[in-house]
Amino acid sequence: METALLLIDIQRGFDAPVWGERNNLDAEDNAGALLAHWRHNRAPVVHIRHVSIEPGSPLGADTGGTTFKAQVSPIEGEAVFDKSVNSAFIGTGLEAHLRGHGIDALVICGLTTPHCVSTTTRMAANLGFSVQLAHDACATFTSNANTDWDSALSPMTAQQIHTTAVSHLHGEFAQAVTVADLLRSQP
Repeated sequence: METALLLIDIQRGFDAPVWGERNNLDAEDNAGALLAHWRHNRAPVVHIRHVSIEPGSPLGADTGGTTFKAQVSPIEGEAVFDKSVNSAFIGTGLEAHLRGHGIDALVICGLTTPHCVSTTTRMAANLGFSVQLAHDACATFTSNANTDWDSALSPMTAQQIHTTAVSHLHGEFAQAVTVADLLRSQP
């Protein structure tokens, strides 16, 4: 099995305070450790960047929010795909790229766990890829807690949102694993 590392939306735009409190402040460093390992082993790496089409978005091209964070900046030869929706497979050449390079397994990490990471993970599994989710190289924010649909609900913490999202993916769409386990198991 050829396994690619898929880094999703690890961008400066997620440093904006509008997102609220965040869990896992080590996510970028953990993703950087995975990236260094993949590069050292000359394994395939794919970077995904969210380019928002919403005016004023922190992830807009005009705000600098599309710049990759230093820990995971692409280097020459690494694939980069831009998207404007949650799934990295919609409106991009990602699936064709992966299949064209004989990739049938993915290690996924990035921002944010319940949105672009979850949607891409679900779709990858539905497309037949074997997926491992590096859950400690992912993070989310309290702004992802949309509980206003039920006034009896209390807002969730970023950690609760993250844990719930990972729990929904694990076992059906992916195997949730730690970065340390991946570094030990990946050649």
